[in-house]
Parts: sequence; structure tokens; C-alpha cells
Amino acid sequence: MLSPETLERYRRMTPGERLALTLKLTEESEPYLFYGTPEQVRRKFELLRRQNDERTRRILEGLARTVDKTA
Repeated sequence: MLSPETLERYRRMTPGERLALTLKLTEESEPYLFYGTPEQVRRKFELLRRQNDERTRRILEGLARTVDKTA
């Protein structure tokens, strides 16, 4: 959980600043995705795929509810 101070700092950032922070953190974390045995790496990417698929499903469900209400 992020502290209220950290959340406020993020809210005050411009979209460009948030993007720059995201890219920096992604670049720093990327090598760790490939750390471990081939089986561990495979499981990490499978978990990422499942999480992304679930997030996409929830977004699409939300969009579908919005479209139903406007029709």
C-alpha cells in the first residue's frame, strides 16, 4: 500500500512524468523476469499472461456495461 504522501506526489505528476517513471521502473525490473530456471521463467510469463487476460476481461466487461446503459 502506498502512503498518502506518495499518492499525492503521483497525483501531482504530469502524464509525461508518470510515463517516464513507469518506463524507468520497467527497465530496472526487466532483467529479473528472465532470472531463474527455464521453468521458473515460463511460470512468471504464464502468470503475467493470466493477469493481463483477467484485466482485459474486466475492462471489456466494464465497457460492455457502459454501452448497454447508453443504448
